[in-house]
Amino acid sequence: MASRADSVKYVYKVPEKLIKNAMDMAKWERSEAYYDLMGFISSICVALQGTKLSQQFEINPVVQKLIDALKRLEQLAIETPPIDQPARFGNTAFRTWFQKMQSESSELISNALPERFKEAVPEINLYFVESFGNATRIDYGTGHELSFIMFVICLFKIGAIERDAEVAVGLKLFNQYLSFVRKLQVTYRMEPAGSHGVWSLDDFQFVPFIWGSAQLAVNSPLEPAQFVEDKHIDEHRKEYLFVSCIDYIRQVKTGHFAEHSNQLWSISAVPSWAKISTGLIKMYQKEVLSKFPVIQHVYFGSILTLNPVKPGKMIPTPRLGMIPRQNMGPPPAPPKFDTTQNQ
Repeated sequence: MASRADSVKYVYKVPEKLIKNAMDMAKWERSEAYYDLMGFISSICVALQGTKLSQQFEINPVVQKLIDALKRLEQLAIETPPIDQPARFGNTAFRTWFQKMQSESSELISNALPERFKEAVPEINLYFVESFGNATRIDYGTGHELSFIMFVICLFKIGAIERDAEVAVGLKLFNQYLSFVRKLQVTYRMEPAGSHGVWSLDDFQFVPFIWGSAQLAVNSPLEPAQFVEDKHIDEHRKEYLFVSCIDYIRQVKTGHFAEHSNQLWSISAVPSWAKISTGLIKMYQKEVLSKFPVIQHVYFGSILTLNPVKPGKMIPTPRLGMIPRQNMGPPPAPPKFDTTQNQ
């Protein structure tokens, strides 16, 4: 997904919920926001092929400042420990942390952006705040993960992040977010939002399985059938998003993997990582993006809109299994032609 040029002028506004009932879902599935979302997910899939989390490269200043913002929110969580309470789940100290996060979020986002993008803060900040769970229910789910994805899409669309930062966004920024929300889930014993778990992929996340399997689609050191084996999890959990997700499940759940994570167990029988990734995108569309209980909480503003796309426009799908250009080095120089021949 290419970023928008600076010349594109948005009339920024605070986003609002526009999906009011199940009948509105058709608008969502034909909206510019839906196509922006699928284009972004597909583009990151292609960019992350053959990469590792430990890769060292120069990180875009905006991306680095956003990583630092997440680290600041983690520090706030350390300063807001869980309290003793009768209820086992849903520690109410999360609400205190959430208030602290809300009070600092606009400033954190503003500090991350160059001056010409600061007027977008009121719009994009809402997506950021919605990325960490619900303070009333003290839960977290794929809708909150979706909000963070939409926050990042907004940054690409306004031009604050360019397309050459896609790998850094997937490997560094999103991984930092993933690590942080896991800590929130454990620290405050957050409930899963919605009915996922054994019937989906994970109690809390979905996108890192899509991008993580795309990572493994080129030069993978393990076959799909091996990701459930402890020795392979231990060896690769710090290098691949998919394996880090399996490692996290292994830490927080007990019993046989096939019982508590049946869908993932079934996925291990798929012959290639490329097929797993493209299959998970379809599953994401069906199990998350087509569910009214999730999409009713999505916000639309001037950047991500509910406006219909042009008729006939196709939803982007990634072509996986071939090394993307940015992972192959710069393209070869064009051939030189003898311009004197016909003079």
